[in-house]
Amino acid sequence: MITPQKKVEPFRFKQFSIQQDSCTMKVGTDGVLLGAWAETENASYILDVGTGSGLIAIMLAQRTERAHIHAVEVDAAAAGQAGDNMEASPWGSRLQVFNTSIQEYARSVSTRYDLIVSNPPFFSGGTFSHNQDRNSVRHTVKLPHGDLLSAVRSLLAPEGRFCLVLPYIEGLRFQELSQEYHLNCTRVTEVMPTKEKPVERLLMQFERQARAVTKDALIIQHNKRNEWTEGYKQLAGDFYLKM
Repeated sequence: MITPQKKVEPFRFKQFSIQQDSCTMKVGTDGVLLGAWAETENASYILDVGTGSGLIAIMLAQRTERAHIHAVEVDAAAAGQAGDNMEASPWGSRLQVFNTSIQEYARSVSTRYDLIVSNPPFFSGGTFSHNQDRNSVRHTVKLPHGDLLSAVRSLLAPEGRFCLVLPYIEGLRFQELSQEYHLNCTRVTEVMPTKEKPVERLLMQFERQARAVTKDALIIQHNKRNEWTEGYKQLAGDFYLKM
């Protein structure tokens, strides 16, 4: 007897929903943080690298009135689902996903982007898990950070911004590596799960021009689960259904 598969419910936000049964990496805090944090002012063309379910691209569409948002996703199943999620959102006419690698995309397009965002793979060492799909997303085998920076350098407009989220140590390493590609860190937010916990994530912005780095901190919640801080509610309150 074949057991019917349980229907996977979408992740519902205030203005859109994310179907994610075909995506290895599900909706998580990192993506929401980046989608809400990245500076969208004066951005007419935006690129989301490794879009997965399309979450960050759709969040950026919600935050902008006229921006054209392109997304790149190397996994065919995820790219297909991202396209469906985009089409079902209120901003489908401004969203488009391409099933290709960012390395190939950077070689084949002439568009220059005012904002590029990425929630990239970050494990650069260690052993592989039994879940190969999840592994491919989280390890930097398919997207070395040098390749990401090279593509960003090629695709970023002269006054453009590149924003990404990484764990703390990987974020510090990424800042060092970015210097080799003539990209300068200009804004950093240190993210802590609670005020008692150490910094776990870095939200970072890079630009071609060097200038003083703007730094601040964000605490996600108080000691009780889902007891969000005012700072996090101000950042993500336009998105989460129950916030």
